[in-house]
Amino acid sequence: MFLDLLIRRNPRFVEAAMALHQQGRIPANAYVLDLDAVERNARTFRAEADRHGLTTFAMTKQVGRHSGFCQAVMRGGISRAVAVDMPCAVACRRAGLKVGHLGHLVQVPRHEADFAATKLAPDYWTVFSDTKAREAADAAAKAGREQALMARIQTPGDTFYRGHEGGFDAEDIVAVADRLDALAAGRFAGITTFPALLFDQETRKVLPTPNLATLNRAAEALAAAGRPGIEINAPGTTSSAVLSALAEAGATQVEPGNGLHGTTPLHAVEDLPEDPAILYLTEVSHNHGGKAYCFGGGLYIDPVFPEYQVRALVGGTATTDRDALCDVEIPDYSAIDYYAMIDADSRPGDTVVFGFRGQAFVTRALVAGIKGVADGSPEVTSIENGFGDTVAWPGTYSP
Repeated sequence: MFLDLLIRRNPRFVEAAMALHQQGRIPANAYVLDLDAVERNARTFRAEADRHGLTTFAMTKQVGRHSGFCQAVMRGGISRAVAVDMPCAVACRRAGLKVGHLGHLVQVPRHEADFAATKLAPDYWTVFSDTKAREAADAAAKAGREQALMARIQTPGDTFYRGHEGGFDAEDIVAVADRLDALAAGRFAGITTFPALLFDQETRKVLPTPNLATLNRAAEALAAAGRPGIEINAPGTTSSAVLSALAEAGATQVEPGNGLHGTTPLHAVEDLPEDPAILYLTEVSHNHGGKAYCFGGGLYIDPVFPEYQVRALVGGTATTDRDALCDVEIPDYSAIDYYAMIDADSRPGDTVVFGFRGQAFVTRALVAGIKGVADGSPEVTSIENGFGDTVAWPGTYSP
């Protein structure tokens, strides 16, 4: 989906990744990051967010919580992360990126609440229920601190991905705020939902979901009850291009993820300020039946897109020549992606580059950071797994 964008707007990155793979510096089955482009994107995003008075938390799950990504984001002016789950929070904090928002989308497990409050000390902690609010407040009390709590709200008609449902009844938000404030070490800070925005395939635009209106009604009810100036966290399909609309809708917090590496759905149809800064790289394993089979492990097609013909750049040398583009068959979602099948008779060891919208943390892929692309001296910074741990590739063995 993003291969054409990569070729047009960041060809030196594509060529650098292919060359480093051919030199044995990058493994097959790896998401590769242009860290200099990530830094530029973060700086662009932060400047636009500041212009609209919005607080920015970076999402890192799509790039496997890579430490180099976290540090590039910090160099670009974003100092805090939104952690989708506890492993995300731990990896970000270890890399130096402070935890600005925890508990959304994934609630903090009960026996990890004390660790979260003591070691991670998030600025904001989202809770879906009174039970989770008590756990967060009790943990904060043990840590000797007050915890700002965000209430995840919902009402019939809101939009949720299946399996993401949950939260307080939006119609009860004033009573919810009072209950959270009554907790010994808790403080009601604001409201959140997901997704507040979604890409619409028909109009090819990013549009508000009913959830954004739910946030607005809840904020109005809170203001009428004497609670103005709350935090309104409105994540979903976030790039610098949508910040003015979010600010106008009343949002105070935004959480770019794919936007920081230029791969939101809107980036696929419009040239936005952020440059594409991620690709998926693998290599040809063998040939069979007139097709080249390449190694899988990270062949993730994000279901936000309708079905499309997947293509890849294939070659034994670095290239962005469109003659090197080949159609590829990706295994069905129900199958393990050991291999993909390329419509070509390529040589084993040839490099294969895809333009996926990354979700590295749900794959078996490694993540490699590259710096120095723009000045013509690219080098690998680190190779990590999906938890942000540095790996010894191609591996070590002690008998």
